[in-house]
Amino acid sequence: MTKPPLLRARWPESVSRPVATPLQPSVVYASPDPDALDDQYEGRASGFTYAREGHPNADVLAGLIDRLEGAEGGVVTGSGMSAVTLALLSIVKAGDHVLGADQLYGRSLRLMQEELPRMGIATSVADPTDLKAFEAGLRPETRAILIETVANPTLRIADLRGIIALGQARGIPVVVDNTFTTPALINPLQMGADVLVHSVTKMLAGHSDATLGYVAARDPEIRARLSVLSATLGLTASPFDCWLAERGLYTFEMRFERASRNAETLAATLADHVGVKRVLYPTRPDHPDHNRAQSLLTKGGGNMVSFELDGGRAAANTLVRALDQIAFAPTLGDIATTLSHPASSSHRALTADARAALGMSEGFFRVSVGCEDPDQLTGAFAQALDQL
Repeated sequence: MTKPPLLRARWPESVSRPVATPLQPSVVYASPDPDALDDQYEGRASGFTYAREGHPNADVLAGLIDRLEGAEGGVVTGSGMSAVTLALLSIVKAGDHVLGADQLYGRSLRLMQEELPRMGIATSVADPTDLKAFEAGLRPETRAILIETVANPTLRIADLRGIIALGQARGIPVVVDNTFTTPALINPLQMGADVLVHSVTKMLAGHSDATLGYVAARDPEIRARLSVLSATLGLTASPFDCWLAERGLYTFEMRFERASRNAETLAATLADHVGVKRVLYPTRPDHPDHNRAQSLLTKGGGNMVSFELDGGRAAANTLVRALDQIAFAPTLGDIATTLSHPASSSHRALTADARAALGMSEGFFRVSVGCEDPDQLTGAFAQALDQL
């Protein structure tokens, strides 16, 4: 009579190694004995214990993004917003104040305006394109600054160098969300920023099939808190999503270069159409922060274009219906072009007056330009605009 099979199979030994990174969805990892487990937790040995505290696929992905950003010890999280939250909560506590840019991603603004105050953390926003106005927003209890180099979705360019210098002079950590610009255009940590955040979901992963975030810090103490707090709050990234994002990351620079060229071409096409009120693209001479863009974004303007139509919501509906070849979706960074309408998606929580103050009318759109044939892309927009 044969014995029943073991409950757990052993991984086959091999003198060769896989070329593609293996996917390891295991939640738990077995250690030889309690002493070995002590060695892992106390840093004398490397290894994995419980997936909430880290797993191989997250470490592989974090290491690749670290190399792109010139960072060390980055942490991959379950989403871009979990990365923003982790970055701030690793720095501030009740009684502190956070100063943010007045033009942030909609959920980042909601975090600032609704959630952090519930924890006893005061917040306010100021114009990051005006250093004096931004400095005036600082308080004695300010303990963190949150900005985006290129604002979502208005594409205004923050005075990154000035704000980093301001933070250094006051001893206030500067957190930079680098999702829009990506490491292909700029490396904020190398410029002196203290903490860097990415929504890996977007251009880094690049295929709208993985939801992830990333956060890294220059200060070893903040870096250690990021790791511990991520595990405590359960901001764990899915191994499968990390595996998908790693695959996407290998083509990131090629995708970003192609999408950026397409974006510049699309911006020119939109600007030439009579139905378009204005176009925002960082390298265009008519961009309000053109000079700063020339100084900061020396490698190009990126893959994001924003524009505004005359005619408000009615014109917006007409355009979206006519652009049936372009996905109308509240996201960015896909391999294909996507179109979003901030008033009905990312910034819908703001009042119409608040959106108007930031330059987002009912006719305002944000385009995440993809890697299509440029003639087909511009042709689709031109044809749809003609219907206005």
